Order: sequence, then structure tokens, then C-alpha cells
Amino acid sequence: MDLPGGLTLRAARPADLDQIGALLADRGEDADPEDHRLVVQDAEGGFDACAVVVDGDRVVSTATLLDETIVLAGRPIPAGQVELVATDRAYEGRGLVRALMGWAHERSAGRGHLMQVMIGIPYFYRQFGYQYAVPIPPSLAVHDVPARPDGCTVRAAGPGDIAAMAELQDATQRRFDLSMPHSPMCWRAVVARAGSTQVVVERDGRVIGTGRITPPDEGVILGEVAVSEPSAVAALLAHAAELAGGEPFQAKDRAGLLTDRLAAPEPDAHDYYVRVPDVAALLEHLRPVLSARLAPHDGPDDVIVSFFRRHVRLQRAGGSVTSVVAGGPMQGPASLGGAGVAPDLIGPLLFGPHGIAGLAERHADVYTGPNADLMRALFPPVSADLLTFYLP
Repeated sequence: MDLPGGLTLRAARPADLDQIGALLADRGEDADPEDHRLVVQDAEGGFDACAVVVDGDRVVSTATLLDETIVLAGRPIPAGQVELVATDRAYEGRGLVRALMGWAHERSAGRGHLMQVMIGIPYFYRQFGYQYAVPIPPSLAVHDVPARPDGCTVRAAGPGDIAAMAELQDATQRRFDLSMPHSPMCWRAVVARAGSTQVVVERDGRVIGTGRITPPDEGVILGEVAVSEPSAVAALLAHAAELAGGEPFQAKDRAGLLTDRLAAPEPDAHDYYVRVPDVAALLEHLRPVLSARLAPHDGPDDVIVSFFRRHVRLQRAGGSVTSVVAGGPMQGPASLGGAGVAPDLIGPLLFGPHGIAGLAERHADVYTGPNADLMRALFPPVSADLLTFYLP
């Protein structure tokens, strides 16, 4: 794709690897070049997962799209995650990230993704259709460090531990309405990368716990804790304390495993970004979930939800949502028995912790309409746990 100023956007090539790594290191973190290499040299990633903007032979901007699966109430949703975005300082302000995000979204759609999720700098990605939607657990100071339990060993994980770690994480994520597990490629990367250390806890030759720890020189943070026995929590905390060398360290409590040992959380608005390019297509995919939510509730056979610039009708028969019909602008859905939701709140509506009722309390352009009980059942608060390439 030709861009203004004689620049070209294209898929990355093996010959670009060193230049991409140098650009990522200059504009991001020291570990970024290795992370990029782990993605593009993985069989499930490949150089096609990365795009670059070049000025002649010079790489001046780059972005990478990862394949993910998000699960809502047991229903898998194919999704994409944009990572490893960087632009040469001399080329900033020329719309290169916008062009790369367009490439990523087009590629994402071509791979069948119905949404995108990402971690990003404040505000920036809202320019490209992303919304803050899913809370990120804060990193909290650990004030109660236990002794390492007898019989527990903590060590760095290897490829042979991936199946056991994935099983522990799956069991933990079943506590949540919404989850995103590590993809197989991501598991291989987080085991191999130096930017964080994946660890396991063993007792009697069995893996009973896992977690992810940031390097001591960056300030130790323990995250992604998943255990099958309580002693593994103590072992992970004791190990993190040893790595911190007596300095304060932090942990993330995603599943209530560490609550009694952490400082009280303060209000925090640190959220994952979510982008929903076609809400009707996503709702069509989620019909089994919507049917289960609406089954206990009487109400109209034509459930209307307007996003003002467009609307959808959820058509019901025999207790199930049989189709999702997309329509055009609709400014007054309440007069037809429907609800109204601002289009920039679709992500929080479907995946956020407030549900439509909580959003209505916070936003004047969200309302449940005359069938409030039905809409609250259709769009309830959602608890979420996302495992991303980076520990946020």
C-alpha cells in the first residue's frame, strides 16, 4: 500500500527483523525486539502477522496483530490483539500508526475476528474505535509475606510445563463470566521471553501453582497467579519476596487469592481497550448467550437496542433469540420498547463490570427503556479475566 511522502505499508519480511527490533527497542522496552522475534518466528505467528511502513529500505513504523480467543459465558469469540507498535521519531505525526491500525483491523476481519482487545497508552487508541471496557487488576503492595511452605519448590517454567499451567489457568478463569486464555503461541512466548519469568510451584513432583513475575530491576510484580492448593500462593509470594531482595514488591489479585496479604486498592480506571467493529455480527455470534439470558423473561418477541447511528432487533421465538437484524439510525428506541446505548459504550455494555443499568447511572445517553428488567437481563454486569501477552 502506497502512503503519502513516498512511503509504503507492507507485510514484514525476514530481512526487516533487525531494523524492526532496533525501532522497537528505541521507542519501547528492551525486551520488545525479543518479543517480536518470538512472534514472527513462531509457526502460528509468522512475518505476515507484522506490518511495516518503509521509506525505501528503512523501516520507520511497525505493528503486530496477534490471534486471540475471548470466551463469554462459554461462547468463544475470535479476536485480535494489536501489540508492538512503534514509529521512528522523525516520522511521527504523519498518520503511520493510523495506517497500520487500518491494516491490523482489515487483517483481523479477514481472520474472522469479531472484536479486538489491547493494552495501550491513555487515550491514543480511542482515535481508532477502541473503548475502555474491561478493568485491569491493579498492582498492590504486598504487606504480609509468608514463609515458603515445606515441600514446595518454585522454578522457572519450561515448554513441558505449558499443559499444566494452562489447566491451572483454565480452572481459575472459569470463575469469571468473560475470559481470555493465553493462546498456544503466547504460552510459548511467555515461557521463552526474558521480559518476565513464568514460574511453577511443585510439590511431590506435581505442578500445583503458577505465576508470572517481572524482573527485579523493573520492580517485582507477581501476576497471573493460579493454584490448585493454597500452599502454592504462599510459595509464590515467598519466591517473589526473595527476588525483590528485601525491597517492597507488588502483586495482582485477579481471583481473590491474595486479598488478605495486599494493600487496600485505591480507585483505578486502568482498563483494557476493546473495539467492536460490527455489533450486529458480534451479537449474532452471541445468540446462544443472549438466548440463555433472556429465556427466563417474558417480553416482546422483537427486542430493540439502538446505538443511535444504527440499531439491532433481537428476534425471539420459542424462548430463543433466532436472529439479529441490523438496522439504520434510530433516535427514539424507548417509544418502541427498546433501549438506547451510545455507540462509544458498546464495549463496556457487552464486556464491562457495570451492565446496562450501571452504564445508565453513569451516562445520560444510555437508558434501559420501558422494558428495564429485560434489558438488565440481556446486558448484565460481566466479571472478566484476560491473560495478555504482557503483564499489564
